[in-house]
Amino acid sequence: MNSSDGGTATPAASGAPRSGPRASYPAEQSAGSRRRWFVGLSVLVVVVGVALAWLGYTKFATPDVAGEATAYEILNPSTVSVQLTVTRKDPSEPAVCVVRGRSKDGDETGRREILIPGGTQTQIGMRTEVTTSKPPVIGEVFGCTMNVPPYLTQPAT
Repeated sequence: MNSSDGGTATPAASGAPRSGPRASYPAEQSAGSRRRWFVGLSVLVVVVGVALAWLGYTKFATPDVAGEATAYEILNPSTVSVQLTVTRKDPSEPAVCVVRGRSKDGDETGRREILIPGGTQTQIGMRTEVTTSKPPVIGEVFGCTMNVPPYLTQPAT
């Protein structure tokens, strides 16, 4: 055999560069090297999976406060009354909900912030009226938060 057909001639064994088909392929990896790559990639996949699960849980888990419109009534061409239920994890903390009225074309035509004071009940029902700039067709809760702005907690002067 000679070095042109991939054989091992004496010059290749002495450290001279190989030629032929085997020269274009990398040297085979040992079983231990492949095992280390497999274990390393497996650990990486598990760590990334746990990180994504934790991120999803913190982002989409049960919120601190949630509001839901349970009923609405159109009082006149510029006012809608909205009945809402607010659920809080910590009822002693105040919360604020934004209630809005929408017109037939889907535009938000009125908005109102409602302060839900701290208390003892985790779930509380409230009713409010929203003045609109167009005739309303629906009243709804836009969202709720535990971050109460100072102008809702300070007495008006």
